[in-house]
Amino acid sequence: MAEGLLRRLAPDRFDVFSAGTRPGFVHPLAIEVMARIGINISSHRSQSVSEFSGQLFDYIITVCDRAKDECPLFPGKAQRIHWDIPDPAGVEGSNEEILLAFSKVRDDLKERIIDFCASVPE
Repeated sequence: MAEGLLRRLAPDRFDVFSAGTRPGFVHPLAIEVMARIGINISSHRSQSVSEFSGQLFDYIITVCDRAKDECPLFPGKAQRIHWDIPDPAGVEGSNEEILLAFSKVRDDLKERIIDFCASVPE
């Protein structure tokens, strides 16, 4: 979701990549809640951080404590930013409650990305 949001909110400012320490699939409910705000992430795929080994980055944003702890060091002077956001896929309850959790995470990410973009000089 973060990748899709950053691509939409700052399309010409950043080259955006997304990866996980334990990649899997893009959750169907993530696709659904993003589609509700006009962002199609259905073609996104979960990538491993190892796919980006050796690349230079200006910013590395981690969105959970496990990722922060397991994210490898990348060369260069990337600014590391950490947002501990709960994984909505871990929520138990009705489909409506789980969908609400995904929507809340999407909205939290959107606000954080807006603030991030405002903090980075153009």
